[in-house]
Amino acid sequence: MIKNLYILRVIFCALFAFILTSSCQQNTSDKKTVSDTEKRTADSLAKVKAAEEEVRKKPLTASDINLTKDLEYDKHTLEDEYPYKDTTRIFQWDKIKERLAEVENFQRMPHRYGVLQNHRNKNKEAPLVKNWKRNAYKRVADSLGTERWQGIPLYATGQHDAPELYGRDGYLVILTAHDTTTAMMEVEGISLPGKFDVPDRYVKTLEDTVIFDRVVIVDVTNQNITTCQKTDKGAWKILSMNPATSGVHKPPFSTETPLGVYVVQQKKKKMMFLKDGTSSIQGFAPYATRFSNGGYIHGVPVNNPNGKIVEYSWSLGTVPRSHMCVRNASSHAEFVYNWTKTLSSLIIVIE
Repeated sequence: MIKNLYILRVIFCALFAFILTSSCQQNTSDKKTVSDTEKRTADSLAKVKAAEEEVRKKPLTASDINLTKDLEYDKHTLEDEYPYKDTTRIFQWDKIKERLAEVENFQRMPHRYGVLQNHRNKNKEAPLVKNWKRNAYKRVADSLGTERWQGIPLYATGQHDAPELYGRDGYLVILTAHDTTTAMMEVEGISLPGKFDVPDRYVKTLEDTVIFDRVVIVDVTNQNITTCQKTDKGAWKILSMNPATSGVHKPPFSTETPLGVYVVQQKKKKMMFLKDGTSSIQGFAPYATRFSNGGYIHGVPVNNPNGKIVEYSWSLGTVPRSHMCVRNASSHAEFVYNWTKTLSSLIIVIE
């Protein structure tokens, strides 16, 4: 009996050892399978990231932009080419695609964005640049013609004795560093290429979730305006194609609409304006969307503070004659006013 119990014990121990060994081998095999799967997943992710990085390194060009017409505003619409006096004017679609490609490119990598601000010198008059001059308006300007009035001082990085240039109110910039001890922000320009140090009081930091998918493009050569919006599928659609009237160089009061990439900063349903050289209100412009200094996209000006909105003017799409703003048919100005988003839509002025 004892012998039989001993034999059974030996058999049981052997069987237990066999099961344990098999289980360990199975666990080892399972772990190896999991490890192999994780490795393959990691390799796949690495390849995807490498491919994405290669795409980022290769900037988009105009030929990569899919731009189609899907008009949401269809009044006063111009053709791609249209007659003007004894010439032909156009929408510069190739140049517009180039600008949209630039907008795509700087958003392909994660950035923090800011907008330069000094409307009416609210953040303090900028210091004198190293090389300044007086322009035709008898105002101080830098070597590129940007005025000190409402300008933002741009210093060479690490050199803060005097600014090199002035940035324009409303310029979109990429924020690259912030030194709180000196209250300086390093920014990368878009309208003005290069890196500069800017006192942080002149920089409005935008939300880190901002996406620039609504763009208004003003052509000061052809005196027209178009609105473009990026779709969920990655293409861009044209929402409107209209005549516009930009600013004219005419000292001492009227200035050109400045070129560049600007952020929509402010909206006024009824923007009052003064009679030149006085503090008296002369009239108003409806549906005004401000992008730089006192530059607005707005409707037809009314020379009566209590007058009614005028829809259209014979001067739209002819020659520059505004003080700096971009005049539109009033219903198109209303469309821009409602469609753009403050601090997340762009106004791009081209020539």
